Amino acid sequence: MRTDSSPGTLPAREHLPAGDAGMPVLDVVIPVYNEEKDLGPCVIRLHEHLTHTFPYAFSITIADNASTDATPRVAARLAAEIPEVGTFRLEQKGRGRALRTVWSASRAPVLAYMDVDLSTDLNALLPLVAPLISGHSDLAIGSRLSRSSRVVRGAKREFISRTYNLILRGSLQARFSDAQCGFKAIRRDVAQVLLPLVEDTGWFFDTEMLVLAERAGLRIHEVPVDWVDDPDSTVHIVRTATEDLKGVWRVGKALATGSLPLDRITRPFGDDPRDREIQDVPRGLTRQLVGFCVVGGLSTLFYLLLYSAFRQFCGSQIANALALLVSAVANTAANRRLTFGVRGGGAVRHQAQGLVVFAIGLALTSGSLAALNAASSDPAHSTELAVLVAANLAATVLRFLLFRAWVFPDRQDSYDSGATCDTRATNDTQATYDTRATHGTYGAHRGDPTVRLQPVRPHHTDPRESR
Repeated sequence: MRTDSSPGTLPAREHLPAGDAGMPVLDVVIPVYNEEKDLGPCVIRLHEHLTHTFPYAFSITIADNASTDATPRVAARLAAEIPEVGTFRLEQKGRGRALRTVWSASRAPVLAYMDVDLSTDLNALLPLVAPLISGHSDLAIGSRLSRSSRVVRGAKREFISRTYNLILRGSLQARFSDAQCGFKAIRRDVAQVLLPLVEDTGWFFDTEMLVLAERAGLRIHEVPVDWVDDPDSTVHIVRTATEDLKGVWRVGKALATGSLPLDRITRPFGDDPRDREIQDVPRGLTRQLVGFCVVGGLSTLFYLLLYSAFRQFCGSQIANALALLVSAVANTAANRRLTFGVRGGGAVRHQAQGLVVFAIGLALTSGSLAALNAASSDPAHSTELAVLVAANLAATVLRFLLFRAWVFPDRQDSYDSGATCDTRATNDTQATYDTRATHGTYGAHRGDPTVRLQPVRPHHTDPRESR
């Protein structure tokens, strides 16, 4: 259930009305560097396609990445001849820098970009942005690696693309299929919150944006595309791959250390069914109990296997302590992610608190073993296991209560504070980019947004119950 509007929260997903002509719903950005030959045919073809197929008002922005040829003159001529076309000049190279700057300055509710070579068939453009217009999704990407995609390209690029996406899946646990396809879209309200967290200004910009969005629980829509490789592409494959790998390492390190404030945007937009009130049941308790029981059952089995293994070469007390320590670390990590839905920062602190809970469990199980040894000088191994199972059941109940009340509590105030700080940073960034926009022809044809989405706070904005 959604209630009052409040600054610093993500606005609700809402379907964007068509609005008046001249108020663009979609702004398609074309980043270019020394593309004097391809720019004109690309913009004309894209404009004709949108005019005949897109049911909303639109605009096209040429983002000139410090070109040294006739690209700026071609862009200026296109802007003068076609009312829906604007230009934006940057004095530094970098596709990510161009997209961040133009997207941050644009007033259109839906922002997209595509490569100037138009390798992606334009028939995928409407399916790409439709979920963002309807409010169903937050970002959308074209995928060349979907089973239903039709792609024509050389074996070298195919191998590099698939290898790169396998690296993303293995290192950053990415679930999207194609990070580098030059065919993406994002809602402007999402971009305002997400872009300040993206550091890269080059080709890794796309990947970093998608990884952070996915980790924050935002919904990413994938569209299979028809794609034909451009043999005249100026992309330097080796240099780009090297920079991408450096970016993977940087983002992976930031995610592992919890230095990214993803909890500020963790709650998805709109009416999430998990926000709805359930009569006489504390919010999230049922789901947490089920998750905790599953994790607890698996960790108990893991603990018993470890105990049996350690018992082969050490005493019962040492074997119990070692098995409980290893399983406790795994249990805390699993409950953090699966039961309480916590992602991002605080992993070290949570593990430290989990070790305190582990100490309590160790005291219970060690005390049970001590009592058993006092009652019998040489207890059977099966008897030891039975006593440990009973002790662990008691420790498990206590562990759940401590996890819920102390390790992963509901901290609404800190979440609100973080969101407020994020709003101030976003507003400062937006003001900077808007100021830059006034110096080029980009801002000349822009009106007010088609619709201003008001920030809406759900009843329950616990960042731990994200997707």
